[in-house]
Amino acid sequence: MSDTATARRTLIPGPDHPITVTANPKRVVVSAGDKVIADTRNALTLKEASYPAVQYIPRADADLAALERSDHHSWCPYKGEASYFSIPGIDRGDNAIWTYEQPHEAVAGIRSHLAFYPDRVVIEERDD
Repeated sequence: MSDTATARRTLIPGPDHPITVTANPKRVVVSAGDKVIADTRNALTLKEASYPAVQYIPRADADLAALERSDHHSWCPYKGEASYFSIPGIDRGDNAIWTYEQPHEAVAGIRSHLAFYPDRVVIEERDD
């Protein structure tokens, strides 16, 4: 099998690699510096195997004008191809956000959502 075929294999979540996507009941606010990039009460929490939980924010609740689409892409055998956005004007803003525009069926709920690297932005879960 070629390296490309190996890199593009598709896997289904299961007991050895569970993935859940659930509604987050809290308000989630994402900021970069002093600018709010996203503010939502409709975040989804994706838990994958032993990785830290990731908040996926609906694009409708993000300031897309503050972002620039990147040429960067990556592949996850469980979720599909990720596209990236950068946040201009902040330290480490390049490729700080990823999105699965056509995710695999097992995680279809994250379509039209954005995820942020927590070491590049501030992600707050609030009770208000």
